[in-house]
Amino acid sequence: MKLHELSRPSKSRKSSRRLGRGVGTGRGKTAGRGSNGFNSRSGGGVRPGYEGGQMPIQRRLPKGGFTNIFKKQIAAINVRDLLRFESGSLVDKAALVEAGLVKGRKDGIKLLGHGDIKVALNVKINHVSKAAREKIEAAGGTVEVI
Repeated sequence: MKLHELSRPSKSRKSSRRLGRGVGTGRGKTAGRGSNGFNSRSGGGVRPGYEGGQMPIQRRLPKGGFTNIFKKQIAAINVRDLLRFESGSLVDKAALVEAGLVKGRKDGIKLLGHGDIKVALNVKINHVSKAAREKIEAAGGTVEVI
């Protein structure tokens, strides 16, 4: 037997039952939907989550949480991300956006201390962690919080 000789078994795909094609088919007239009611109509049937008039579970359960509309969106950058800058260069919001490290509108940028840095950079940024400040100053750079 070869691949080109293979064929699917007969009756392996059963055709769907055609409804509403005359009373002689046994599925004519109401097409298996019964006589009247919402479910016999096209588009009939209850919506998802409907429980027959009982108070639905999404309304019975308590709602939780709180959304602070005054929350500030702070972008987080690690020290290891600053390796793409040359020694002695100024690293501020404009430079970070140009380098692709900060995307979208942010209310501030925080520098975190994950990773190592060997180049001396002049960093002017909104927030700096203690570990990040120590690593940049140990490499010979300066940190200014604006």
